[in-house]
Amino acid sequence: MHFRTIRTLSLAVLMLASSPWVRADERKPQILDLKVETYTLPNGLQVILHEDHKTPIVSVNIWYKVGSKNEKAGRTGFAHLFEHLMFQGSKNHDNEYFGPLEQAGAQINGSTTEDRTNYYDTVPSNALELALWLESDRMGFLLPALTQAKLDNQRDVVKNERRQRVDNEPYGQASERLDAALYPADHPYHHSVIGSMADLSAASLDDVSAFFRTYYSPNNASLCLAGDFNPAEAKKLIAKYFAPLPKGPEVAKLKPSVPKLAESKHLTMTDAVKLPRAQLVWPTVPNGHPDEQALDILAAVLGGLHKENRLFLALMYHHQLAAQVSAAHPTQSLSGVFQVSISARPGEKLDELVKIADAEIERLKTDGPTDDEVLKAQNERESDLITGLQSETVRADFLNQYNVVFGDPMAYKAEMVRLFAVKPADVKRVANQYVTGHRVRLDVLPGAPAERAPESTVDASKQTPLVMPKTEVVKDTFDRSVMPEVGPAPKFTPPRVERRKLSNGLELLVVQRHDLPILTLHLVVRGGEDLEPKGKGGVASLTASLLTEGTKNRDSLAIAGALAEIGTTLSASGGLESSTVTLTTLTKHTERALELFTDVLMNPTFPEKELQRLIKQRVARLEARLDQPQEIARLVFRRLLYGLDHPYGRPDQGTVKSVQGLTRDDVVDFHKRVFLPNNAALVVVGDTTPDAIQNVLESALKGWKSAEVPSHAIPEPPASKPLSVYLVDKPAAAQSMLYVGQVGEPRNTPDYFPLQLLNTVLGGQFNSRVNLNLREDKGYTYGAQTAFVYRHGRGPFVAVTPVATKDTKAAIAELMKELKDIVGPRPVKADELAFAKGNLIKGFPGEFETTGHVASTLDELVMYRLPDDYYNSYQAKIEAVTLADVERVAKRDLHPESMIVLVVGDRSKVEKELKTLPFAKIVTVLDVEGNPVTEKGQNAAE
Repeated sequence: MHFRTIRTLSLAVLMLASSPWVRADERKPQILDLKVETYTLPNGLQVILHEDHKTPIVSVNIWYKVGSKNEKAGRTGFAHLFEHLMFQGSKNHDNEYFGPLEQAGAQINGSTTEDRTNYYDTVPSNALELALWLESDRMGFLLPALTQAKLDNQRDVVKNERRQRVDNEPYGQASERLDAALYPADHPYHHSVIGSMADLSAASLDDVSAFFRTYYSPNNASLCLAGDFNPAEAKKLIAKYFAPLPKGPEVAKLKPSVPKLAESKHLTMTDAVKLPRAQLVWPTVPNGHPDEQALDILAAVLGGLHKENRLFLALMYHHQLAAQVSAAHPTQSLSGVFQVSISARPGEKLDELVKIADAEIERLKTDGPTDDEVLKAQNERESDLITGLQSETVRADFLNQYNVVFGDPMAYKAEMVRLFAVKPADVKRVANQYVTGHRVRLDVLPGAPAERAPESTVDASKQTPLVMPKTEVVKDTFDRSVMPEVGPAPKFTPPRVERRKLSNGLELLVVQRHDLPILTLHLVVRGGEDLEPKGKGGVASLTASLLTEGTKNRDSLAIAGALAEIGTTLSASGGLESSTVTLTTLTKHTERALELFTDVLMNPTFPEKELQRLIKQRVARLEARLDQPQEIARLVFRRLLYGLDHPYGRPDQGTVKSVQGLTRDDVVDFHKRVFLPNNAALVVVGDTTPDAIQNVLESALKGWKSAEVPSHAIPEPPASKPLSVYLVDKPAAAQSMLYVGQVGEPRNTPDYFPLQLLNTVLGGQFNSRVNLNLREDKGYTYGAQTAFVYRHGRGPFVAVTPVATKDTKAAIAELMKELKDIVGPRPVKADELAFAKGNLIKGFPGEFETTGHVASTLDELVMYRLPDDYYNSYQAKIEAVTLADVERVAKRDLHPESMIVLVVGDRSKVEKELKTLPFAKIVTVLDVEGNPVTEKGQNAAE
């Protein structure tokens, strides 16, 4: 089952009463036991409880059984619009929903699909009652606090979300075109989840109120708690806050409805993209169908297995015609689709690529997959499940998902049986049965952006009003208007770091975690793009990528195959100041996984043919990223701040010119200079011990020799200039992407903690000043944020937000006002500082929830040579920051009068308005790479 919320989780799970997991042989899944207790309140609310005390956090997760499939014609987008309105306050907390929970250190969000709407609050365990009070209040008492002003504001926010995710995103409108072609006009999946601009404009307060009363009731919801809580206490709280809420109307369950295509459809559209893309879609089965798992395996074999899937081998490895390929089988309650996506390299013809893909499909239909391919797909799913379910947030959503879809949170066990029972013959059969000549093909070709639907309003008076269901009065035995106090903070000690050192100089940082059979190894090499020779941009990341492309013992495909056989992930990447190699495996495969890990470290051969293949793929990606407004803004902004002669100012991953000029000798030289054991540290997290891992690695890595470590000196950035405004023209853009900022501080600043708190108040949380102003008050954007980006040298401070084109000038004015206020007339206040401290201190335990979280967190210890007990005093250091500290760093480190303002948007619509800003009499126009443009639109350097 592949839902859009948890795409990568397999269903390879069985329940054993004796242990949370057992080791199994190669043909059977490693087994988890997610113990749950379920019950239903008299008002119909289904409850799932899952205890897990490894970290003092608990996730409160609610699924409402309503999605875009329940919307009527003319009311599209209501389910998603309501997701937003649910955060605007309710009768007993008529304020931002995020406020009390963010101060308690929570992670909060919601999402909407065709089938359901979910909300989650992952909180420190002492804030469980607060989360339940808030969730129950908006379930039972949202409408008394819902006003026309809130509706208008969130309608604007959702419109900006649509602009950002659909209208201004490369290929963003393709999904809507496909759904409209695949599903008949009266099918519940015919329209998009986010809805049309016209329907959003026409939504009335009565309409959304009726929608809420129909679908947002206890008997149409499922509540799951996962994490650190006392079940008896939790039941009392659930009964207190949810049991008094009355039932709503019974919602009829829609029956599965898989569309039938009488013929094949071939659609074409254009977009402002560099890479042509073809999508092939076939209708298949709804979730829970007996053929679902065989179709999942087919998708993995055809376009999922890393470097071993049929499409990759045919189109990216042997022929090297495609920039990207994939296959997937997402299913939902009414229908499912089998989909293939093929992005061609520039200049290649889609028809030729589709012809090759069709030949691979026919080969599978004729011969079926091999037994090894099926096993690899099963093992990959098994590993994804176990590693994915480390998080309480994911566990709660996972259990709710199965409860809502199948009526039983433990239904994944039967699904596991089906998944591991799939044989090659089953995959061959479903390929012939479902992947037929009747399909929808959509080609997106480079050209002018497809015409967007007008944002015209609809005459609401001509629409049939939604029926307003009657509701009962809630009869409480307590005063619901009193917000519960957060209890005493749970005790939390960061995991102990045990340090060792190999004889070759490699540092080991080991954290033992024996709760799950998972082991993560994360090698951090001190050096990346900052150590690239002049003119060799991209060599750091290509060197890292080539580590897994061939060794003295295995070629590229053999490495991928060996990893797939044991469901292990191994990745390498080159960043700005570090290069990393990361392995995550199930412990039953530790011996084989470590052998692969040490092989790529010790024996890389950097094959010429693989280098040339990766260069072609990299060039295609570098060209394609300039289709994205945010990528353009990110790259141009760093160039404006630092210049191309500074490592922080150059394009990450290089340029087309620099990458095409790289040779194998460049890669070998970079690897020899940088990948040294005495220039690296290995973080090991999971089910092992320091002695055991040290003994294995000492023997395996004895041939990796130390040498002179390269210098990591970072030059000072250029001197700042007076406030300047720059504009990159993105014709027909649906939004303007804004980047505003300056050079900030290095990571070793003694004022790290005051700066963190300053940023949290300004733009580092939902309830920050810039987000509440630009999103919640003005409705200019879907989200606004700020950040100090810390590096060895002075990293950037940046404020980022995409805004509606018509609001570009006003949004810049408000953003600059916030920046000036915090260093001048409106400094951080005591209550804001207390709020920010609560957010950082109380949310701190969540940084150590999974092995991946722990490894990433310890990355900072390695990179900046922080003491091993650094995180033990983290919360105390946050608490010790004073108001005077924050005010001092604000005045010292934020200089609005010297910042850079960068706009990526439609020049024809924003330039004139920009020049009316008091500080923007001169607007410098740049091309997408940051070069100045003359009045005639030519590059000034030409």
